[in-house]
Amino acid sequence: METIHLIQPKKSHETAVQDYIEEHFSFGEDSLHGSSLLTEMESYSAWLSHLTKQSDKATVPSDWVVSTTLLAIRKKDQKIIGTIDIRHELNEFLLEFGGHIGFGVRPSERGKGYASEMLRLGLDYCKILGLEKVMVACYKENIASARTIRKNGGVLEREFSHDDGKEVQVYWINLSDKR
Repeated sequence: METIHLIQPKKSHETAVQDYIEEHFSFGEDSLHGSSLLTEMESYSAWLSHLTKQSDKATVPSDWVVSTTLLAIRKKDQKIIGTIDIRHELNEFLLEFGGHIGFGVRPSERGKGYASEMLRLGLDYCKILGLEKVMVACYKENIASARTIRKNGGVLEREFSHDDGKEVQVYWINLSDKR
């Protein structure tokens, strides 16, 4: 696995982000995990504006929490490997269903260890935010995500059936255990 780093999306990433989106669509995927509504915005500029609002307590919508959405970029070739959304706190909805972190890896780069490294870097960011415990959830059928979460210290707390009928697993990661 090549080295990656997490960076905030900028206008200069627009073409690379479009390529990232198109790859998901070409694999038959219509939602991008950890991207904070990327595919639901009318334009890349609108998405960047949305991210700016999400990162400021004064402008975040009342039913959302402050969050930071980052691109995982491979250092060698600057290719976008994935996206990760880090919520700085949990509201009632996120405590029940979503957790602190959502992440996704582009289909052609899965199974190479990038998700584990993205989550590790995301947990480092959570430590900077002062979080002591982090909740991460995934569908039970998503064995790769569950493995990634456990590899990063996730301990299964509970499982439940989501409204869509899929089983969800909720994990907690104690950041004081991670040095």
